[in-house]
Amino acid sequence: MRDSLSSCKTMCRSAAAFLLLIAVLISSISCRAGDESKTTSPTGEASYSSDPGSPCAAALAPHSGNDRLDREIIQLQQEARRAADVSRLMEQLGWRFVAKARLSYDPGYYKLAEACARCIESRNPRSPEALLLRGHALHNLHRFQEAEALARELVTMRGSPFDYGLLGDALMEQGRLSQAVDAYQKMVDLKPNLQSYSRAAHVRWLKGDLKGALELIKMAVKAGSFRDRESLAWAYSRLALYELQAGSAQRAMEACNAALSLHSDYAPALLMRGRSLLAEGKQSEAIAPLKRAAELNPLPEYQWALAEALRAIGRNEEASSVEAQLIERGAGNDPRTYALYLATRGDKIETALSLAEQEIKARSDVFTLDALAWSLFNAGRVEEARPLMNRALAEGTQDARLFYHAGVIALKTGQKKEARRWFNKALAIQQMLLPSEREQLSRQIESL
Repeated sequence: MRDSLSSCKTMCRSAAAFLLLIAVLISSISCRAGDESKTTSPTGEASYSSDPGSPCAAALAPHSGNDRLDREIIQLQQEARRAADVSRLMEQLGWRFVAKARLSYDPGYYKLAEACARCIESRNPRSPEALLLRGHALHNLHRFQEAEALARELVTMRGSPFDYGLLGDALMEQGRLSQAVDAYQKMVDLKPNLQSYSRAAHVRWLKGDLKGALELIKMAVKAGSFRDRESLAWAYSRLALYELQAGSAQRAMEACNAALSLHSDYAPALLMRGRSLLAEGKQSEAIAPLKRAAELNPLPEYQWALAEALRAIGRNEEASSVEAQLIERGAGNDPRTYALYLATRGDKIETALSLAEQEIKARSDVFTLDALAWSLFNAGRVEEARPLMNRALAEGTQDARLFYHAGVIALKTGQKKEARRWFNKALAIQQMLLPSEREQLSRQIESL
C-alpha cells in the first residue's frame, strides 16, 4: 500500500542496480558459503542448505552496519547459521529485512526478505508465516498478482488480520477497490490498530472521502507505538498529505514535524514538508527538505518536486542537474511517475507511453490509468485517452492532478463546460499541484 503515496511501493536504486546487488551478494558468498554450509548444529544437523545459490544462503549473506536494526540482522543471521531449525529465525530475519528496506529505501532488502520466506518453505512448504512474508515482499516489488494469489491462500488457510491486509493491498494496486474495501474492513474488525486504520484511511481517500480519511488516519496515529517508529512516522506523513489537501498547510507542517521527531531523516515526511512549503509559496524554504528527501530516496516524485522548487527561484542549472538524474534513472526507479513527468513536459512521449503501457499490465489503479491516459493524450491519441481518464475518475478520487488532466482532455475534445468543471475542481485544491502545474492550470482557465 505504501507505493500509493508515490507509487508500490520507496526506492534508492534502479531495478537493474538492486538485481545486480543480489547477484553480487550471492556470488560473493559462493566460496564462503561452501564452508559455512557445512556448519552443523549441536545435534549434528546441517544448519542450512549446502547450495550457495539457495535462498537460505542468500538470506544469510554477511550483512554490515552499526545501527540497531543492522545489529539485529547480524545477530539473527549468526543464530540461524547454528540452529537446527531455522524457520522461526528466518521469519524474524525476513521482517527485519522489510524494516531495513523501508528505512533505507533499498528494494534489494525485499528480495532478501523473499529469500527468507523461500528458505522457510524449503523446509516447511506452505508455511503461513512464510507465505505472508513472501507476499509482502512481492507486493513491495510490484508483483501484485502473485501477492494476491498468496493472500487468498492465506485467507482461506487461517484468515489473520495481516492476511486480509495483504489481500487488500494487492487488490487496491490492481484497481479493484470495492474488493479491497471488504478486505480492509475485515482487517479492522479483527485487529483495529495503526496498520489497519491507515489502510482504511487510504482507501477512503481514494474513494474521495477526505473527511473519513482524516478521521481514520488520526485513529492510526493514536494507535501507534514508539516501539515501531517507522510505521508511526508513515502515518504522520499521510496525515500531512490529507491536512494539506484539506487546506491547512500549518497542520500539515505539524504532522511532518511529528514524523521527523520520530525519524529525523524520514524521506516521506521531508517530501511532505517541502510540498507544504511550496503550497504556501515558500519555494526557497522548500528546497532544503526536498533536497534531503531526494538524496535519501531518489525517486522521480522526489526529484521532480525538487527541480520545480529550484526552477521557481531561478536556480535553473541546479534544476537541470536534478532533472538529468531523474531522466537517467526514472524508468527503472518508478516508471509510472517518470511517464507522467515526461508527458507533462512533452518530452520523449513514446518512452512515456511505452512505460505507462507496461505499468498497466501489472497495476490498473487510479494513478496508473491517469498516467496512461495522459501519455496517450500527449502522444496525440486523444480518443483513446478519454475513456481511460473517465475510468481513472470513476472511483471519485479527489486529486488535483487527475482533475487538471481531465480538464485538458475534455477541452481538447470540445467539451468546454466539462473542462471548466474539472479545472475548477483542480483549482479548489491547487495546493496539491507543483508550481508549473499551477501555472498551466491558470493558463488553461484563462483560455476558456
